Amino acid sequence: MNALWAIVLGILQGLTEFIPVSSSGHLVLAQSLIPGFSQPGILFDVVLHLGTLFAVFYFFRKTILRLGRKYYLLLIVGSIPAALIGFLFQEQLVSTFGNVKMVGLELIITGVLNLLIDRFEANKQKISFLDSFLVGISQAIAIIPGISRSGATIFSAVKLGIDKKKAAEFSFLLSIPAIAGANILQFLSNDVSSLENPLNYVIGFAAAFVTGFWSINLVLKSLAKRKFSVFGVYSIVLGSIVLLFK
Repeated sequence: MNALWAIVLGILQGLTEFIPVSSSGHLVLAQSLIPGFSQPGILFDVVLHLGTLFAVFYFFRKTILRLGRKYYLLLIVGSIPAALIGFLFQEQLVSTFGNVKMVGLELIITGVLNLLIDRFEANKQKISFLDSFLVGISQAIAIIPGISRSGATIFSAVKLGIDKKKAAEFSFLLSIPAIAGANILQFLSNDVSSLENPLNYVIGFAAAFVTGFWSINLVLKSLAKRKFSVFGVYSIVLGSIVLLFK
């Protein structure tokens, strides 16, 4: 993998981590197209996710400082399902990153969820612990590549009646422990000392950070303007193409 591909994959991660079209699904598809790609995909994915993690921190830096104790507890409760699934079924989940056909099917499911989000009316301003746990279950399901984490969690929150802006904010903040936890598990289970061309990892990280910051803003604007159907159509079309031709 050269520097150009590191930039491309970093941009892809930054765009799709928060835009509801599944970052993991797109990375599986992109990496499957790189001739002779020998570096384990999971570890490079981890570095790209770190870039988007820092993007969330920077975008919501003021909000995070204002959060009360209850909100932090909500984030902990919402993180439990994904933590349990990731810990108990780590090996099985890793194997799904090579199943391109399954990614196509899951992208279609993601597209349907995005289409439905625009149809919902929601105005609840407060998130309960039950809401948080149910949204967390959606996040756990979205570990499967092709299911968008942001799409699934925003869909669940809005379906529970939570205001769309609040739902998106909770989804983004919920990604912090999810991404951090996944990184800890992967770094503990991989030998990072034997990486080839570590500069490419730095380049990918930077590209993911910049585009991740931009995509958070895009999602918030799209929710406000009821434009999530655009992401829905895109995901369904891409998923269909994968199923037909891959």
